[in-house]
Amino acid sequence: MAQPLLALLNRQGHEIDILALPVIKQVIARMPYIHDVIDMPIGHGRLEFFRRRQLGRSLRNRQYLRAIVLPNTLKSALIPYFAMIGQRIGFHGEMRYGLLNDRRLLDEKGMPKLVQRYYSLGLGSKMPLPDRIPYPELRVTAQQQQTTLTSLDMQSDDSQILGLCPGAEYGPAKRWPESHYARLANDMLEHGWKIWLLGSQKDRSVCNNINASTDGRCLNLAGKTRLDQAIDLMSLVSVAVTNDSGLMHIACALGVKTIALFGSTSAAYTPPLSSDAEVVSLELECSPCFQRECPLGHLDCLKQISAQQVMQHILS
Repeated sequence: MAQPLLALLNRQGHEIDILALPVIKQVIARMPYIHDVIDMPIGHGRLEFFRRRQLGRSLRNRQYLRAIVLPNTLKSALIPYFAMIGQRIGFHGEMRYGLLNDRRLLDEKGMPKLVQRYYSLGLGSKMPLPDRIPYPELRVTAQQQQTTLTSLDMQSDDSQILGLCPGAEYGPAKRWPESHYARLANDMLEHGWKIWLLGSQKDRSVCNNINASTDGRCLNLAGKTRLDQAIDLMSLVSVAVTNDSGLMHIACALGVKTIALFGSTSAAYTPPLSSDAEVVSLELECSPCFQRECPLGHLDCLKQISAQQVMQHILS
């Protein structure tokens, strides 16, 4: 969701370096205008003040003129401060007086979408947002696709491929039940489609269960690919069905038709950013709750979305 901001900075003529967790490199590699990626050695949720100070000081010789801090946490503003970067831009967030010298007040109603908030940080503080922010784009070449297929001992053909992405890193309240994914997979197999199950190692068990429910007729790729390989494979599917997850955003950025299932979260905040994406949400009174687990214990916001309903979106 930061990619439109990065594209804006590129159009403005900036050379862009990114400080990011190592796994993000595999996504950034598909953005050709990025100059360098600096490994962020400190994981989410950890302060490690002295390591942040050391890293910031190590960046001083790069003589950056401008830093844009996307997270709203105090700790995320420490490294640009210790790097002595002249202009440090970000939202006010967690009392970041002094750490940021271009602090923006967040207009949540005027910028309901996260992509809008990120994009605004690339504009002057008094500049309005454009009426339409460009959708994110990731680029995949035919050579990259073939390299990934060969490395995984796969072949491409003209079959209709349904990519199922049953994981969601945030928690179970974002996950459409695996029994529903299994029913959808069986129904689409009967329509002659191939089914690819995509996800991380954490999704392996769920994908194993889905595949077992289809008598092993799906191709279970969960945990078998690097993120860049998952991007290559996603670019080859005809339709992706996903929870509100990272793979949803990747599918959209690749221009793949995406059916996005929302329950505990809101498509008003982190929608699928594509003209070829459809949101399926019941919008029950209890949602969005933004909880990791259903506080009412029933998960009706997702359980009541039927496989038949999703299949109709696919075939339409």
